[in-house]
Amino acid sequence: MRRAVVCLLSLSLAAGTAAPLAAGTVRGQVEMLEKEGKKAEDLSEVVVWVEGPKVAPPPAKATIEMRKKRFEPHLIVVPVGGEVAFPNMDSILHNVFSVSGENRFDLELYKKPKSRSHTFEHPGIVRVYCNIHPQMSAFVVVRDNPFWAQVGADGRFSIEGVPPGSWVVKAWHARAGEISQPIQVSDTAAADLALTLDASNYKQVKHRNKFGKRYKKGRY
Repeated sequence: MRRAVVCLLSLSLAAGTAAPLAAGTVRGQVEMLEKEGKKAEDLSEVVVWVEGPKVAPPPAKATIEMRKKRFEPHLIVVPVGGEVAFPNMDSILHNVFSVSGENRFDLELYKKPKSRSHTFEHPGIVRVYCNIHPQMSAFVVVRDNPFWAQVGADGRFSIEGVPPGSWVVKAWHARAGEISQPIQVSDTAAADLALTLDASNYKQVKHRNKFGKRYKKGRY
């Protein structure tokens, strides 16, 4: 069972603010435990978000390229209603798909220089694969408000403009899963968090193709 250690450190006055903030700031430090209790050195694929505020995110478009049989970048965050393009930069066929709940989609086969897109209408974690090459994987994190941050490599993050109130902060990483922490946000102070994800028991499981079957053995 994954362990989730979350510590709410303190509330501290936002530095350099002469007047009360119009909204709050949630900031902090994330660490992730790997096997044998070692700390992860790169936290850049951790996403932190504030769940609860009913604020519609602005529309956005993003791109994940298929290049050298890889998805680049491996992780993106988009708002509900966000459109993601998947251009094929290889001169071989790829088939982008996902079977992640309400965000499932299938772009069928195409190759360079074609590009196809999908609009994500539901919040959640979307696992994206290629139906031809099992080594290809990516993640699209879809959020229903604008209060999120992709953590820096050093684990630091800051989310500004959060409405005052009682909310839940969540942190997620593909190998550690999701943790959550209730938080009180005010418009006069920044909320400082220390979040610890635990990936020490992670075991990679081979995914299935879009038909729910194992990939055929062969050279990919």
